[in-house]
Amino acid sequence: MKYEDKLTNVTVMGAAGKMGSGILYLTATEMARQKFLPANKNRHFVLYALDTSHEALSGLLSYIRTQAWRFAEKNIVSLRKVYSDRTDLIDNEDIIRQYAHDVLSFIRPVTRIESAFESHVIFEAVSENPDLKIQLMSTINKNNKNLPWFFTNTSAIPISTLDEQANLDGRIMGVHFYNPPAVQKLIEVVKTENTRPELSYFVNDFIKNVGKTYVWAYDVAGFIGNGYFMRDILFAEQLVKNLQEQEEFSYAESLYMINKISQDFLIRPMGIFQLVDYVGIDVVQFIMSVMNPHITKENIHSQLIDSHLNNGIKGGQFATGKQRDGFFKYEEGNLKAVFDPGKKRYLDISEFSETCDEHLGNLPSKWLPWKKMIRHPEKNDLLRMYFNQLKELKNPGARIAWQYVQKFKEIGSNLVKEKVALRFDDVNAVLIHGFHHAYGPVNDYF
Repeated sequence: MKYEDKLTNVTVMGAAGKMGSGILYLTATEMARQKFLPANKNRHFVLYALDTSHEALSGLLSYIRTQAWRFAEKNIVSLRKVYSDRTDLIDNEDIIRQYAHDVLSFIRPVTRIESAFESHVIFEAVSENPDLKIQLMSTINKNNKNLPWFFTNTSAIPISTLDEQANLDGRIMGVHFYNPPAVQKLIEVVKTENTRPELSYFVNDFIKNVGKTYVWAYDVAGFIGNGYFMRDILFAEQLVKNLQEQEEFSYAESLYMINKISQDFLIRPMGIFQLVDYVGIDVVQFIMSVMNPHITKENIHSQLIDSHLNNGIKGGQFATGKQRDGFFKYEEGNLKAVFDPGKKRYLDISEFSETCDEHLGNLPSKWLPWKKMIRHPEKNDLLRMYFNQLKELKNPGARIAWQYVQKFKEIGSNLVKEKVALRFDDVNAVLIHGFHHAYGPVNDYF
């Protein structure tokens, strides 16, 4: 069956979630692109947006409309060519409105899994729960006579596990979009030894057509992204303990300083514990629990994560997109306080930040904040000079930051050595394009 035929009936499971809604939008735009082609004029495309309840799906179409409208505004010149035979579409707004309508016209919000029984392609973006994913895919597979292809958005579960336990006979691949899928360029693609080659051809065309780029990863729990991220968290946790035990700082002071080092001294968009808050402390714990049984040489488990969840501290975002309190309490997007699991309360950062900042010491003179660094025309030369300076500085902040970048490099190198990533360039691509770092772990800066 041709690519465009496979695309005529698609289901996105978990369509109302952050990841599913983005995948749904991208799929709808690709259906629109295909429908505009003369050869597909008579083809009928349908896209089932499958989720648990109508309430969960209530805001989905509004999100898709907004995304399609924004795309059309930015691409009005090319869309004028697409609609050149429509004499009724005169103003830009007419074309924008028509495009948004066309994208939405493919989508059918549904709550019953039976809708997927006729689909050729299933994008799976439900919660990171192996049992749930296996149950849903197995049910569809048993009841769908089309032998559907499954593309799972898992960021941690081995694809071979899902394949074997759902009896998919190689009709599955990992296609891990980064959040939010509508914006992020990078996708991790994972296949098993049993994956049928035709799925790879479809994924290659789909990713290219929706304007994304991808890296291949081996079928190892956590893949490249979480293979790095979980180890980064565990190292940061160890650095917090070191400050407490070796330099006798309080827990709140130690966590604040390591977060600051990981953001400012390492020139990242946010500190490591702030990133955990963004992802969700409960989500991170679950990812670790999924990875740990498959990782024999390490213990991918965090006591610090456990202690926060035991106190009901979860992080993540509200439905509005506003950040929930986690390691930090947030006030208008700014860090306000640090949660201390021992004291079971938040401690105001203003009570100790000045002392901690003074202890860490100054940043190298070549330092630029992340947003300026990533846009600098001479970024590579500047980073090289920056890390040379960092290595020479003797203040505590620079010393710990240098330990951190060495660990960063070790983690990145091991992902290739342990056959999680194919190449060092792929690891760097995930960190730069997936996590928006200014640089990857395998480089000549440090």
